[in-house]
Amino acid sequence: MSRLDRITSDPQICHGQPVVRGLRMPVQNILEMMASGMSREEILDDYPDLESDDLLAALEFGALAAGGHTVVTVNAA
Repeated sequence: MSRLDRITSDPQICHGQPVVRGLRMPVQNILEMMASGMSREEILDDYPDLESDDLLAALEFGALAAGGHTVVTVNAA
């Protein structure tokens, strides 16, 4: 089950970077938090607008991008 529909891109939000559900939370920031060792619970506690599936969507996006896939995000507008 893909969660990529949670990842959007809009030139008006974070300069078009892929973000979670149109929020001003870039996928890159989530991946960096996870890579630094923050737990899912810590991230969700620090960012109450995020949901567990948002973190999984960021991981899926990152995995595809790292594998050389071009991931096309949906424009939030």
